[in-house]
Amino acid sequence: MNTPLNSEEIERLAHRRASAKLGWYFHAVLYVLVNLVMFVTSKYGFGTRPWSLFPLLGWGLGVALHGISVFVLGAGGSLREHMVQKERERLQRERGDGTPR
Repeated sequence: MNTPLNSEEIERLAHRRASAKLGWYFHAVLYVLVNLVMFVTSKYGFGTRPWSLFPLLGWGLGVALHGISVFVLGAGGSLREHMVQKERERLQRERGDGTPR
C-alpha cells in the first residue's frame, strides 16, 4: 500500500534521480576519456607492456557498481521499491492488523 506522493515530493525525487543519473553519465564519460589517454600512452609512449589494462579493469568495476547503485538499487529503483514493498507487507502481517501505527 504505497502512499501517494504530493507534487513537492515528486519534484524532489525526480531531481534526486536525475542528479544520480547525470553523475553516472559524467563518471562513464570521464572513464572512457581517461582510459583512452592511458591506453594510447601505454601503447605508444612507455614501452610495450599494456599497463593501462589494470586501471581500466579496476575503474571499470567502480563504474559498473556505480551504475548498479543508480539504475537498479537507487532511490525509486524498481528492485529497491519491490523489496521495500515486500518488507512492508511482511511487517504488517507480523503485526497482525495491517494498519500503520
